Amino acid sequence: MTEAGKIRVLVAGALGRMGRTVVDAVRREPDLELVAMVDTAFAGREEGAAGVPGVPEFATLAQCLEQVTADVAVDFTIPDSVFANVIACLGHGISCVVGTTGLSAEQLEAIEASCRESGAGCLVAPNFAIGAVLMMDIAQVVARYMPFCEITELHHDRKLDAPSGTALRTADMIAAARVECPETPGPEGSVARGLVHNGIPIHSVRLPGLVAHQEIVFGGQGQTLSIRHDSISRESFMPGVVLAVRRVLSLDGLAVGLEKVM
Repeated sequence: MTEAGKIRVLVAGALGRMGRTVVDAVRREPDLELVAMVDTAFAGREEGAAGVPGVPEFATLAQCLEQVTADVAVDFTIPDSVFANVIACLGHGISCVVGTTGLSAEQLEAIEASCRESGAGCLVAPNFAIGAVLMMDIAQVVARYMPFCEITELHHDRKLDAPSGTALRTADMIAAARVECPETPGPEGSVARGLVHNGIPIHSVRLPGLVAHQEIVFGGQGQTLSIRHDSISRESFMPGVVLAVRRVLSLDGLAVGLEKVM
């Protein structure tokens, strides 16, 4: 931290839609200091391309880590680069807040080991919206009484992965909570029934105009129960990101899910 007690934050993926929003959010908080922005799109562009005076811009994370001292790295990049980014930051003793999805179980194990070795913490969250976390928490309660369910997740057309990390985590949490795992109704093996993950069908929609939305529909004898969360703008994720930045420094190892620091 700085002498003033501010948490020094670097943002990877700073020119992306989420990255730009994170940059603005960090700059608004009096106890956070934006010390660097990293994005491959900075390559070949003049200094100041991001329009944030006084904050250095880097085309690669390696360049940034050579020149900048940070306490926390926030990563909203792409699935192909997030793992290497996190390992590099942890190797420099920088705690990580990760919103990029696509990390495998094996990669999470490697990140956990790197956390233990470096002493830095890491929070990986498939969704930083407080309402989305509450949706998943409520779904676990419902699943104990209504085990039949399906998930529909809807995102903008530029989202690279499907199903979303939120949908996969929701399915994992429901599967862990329900007492029985009923067979999935409908034509077995039909792609129209969605991807079945942990016994729960997940349907993905990608369309312009959407941000991030998810509905869980539970079915029981003579009744259904629906739980839905909508992120209308990317600002919905910022309270969770800021909370994670403040609390990741106290984490011992790896935590998956924003609820671990709420």
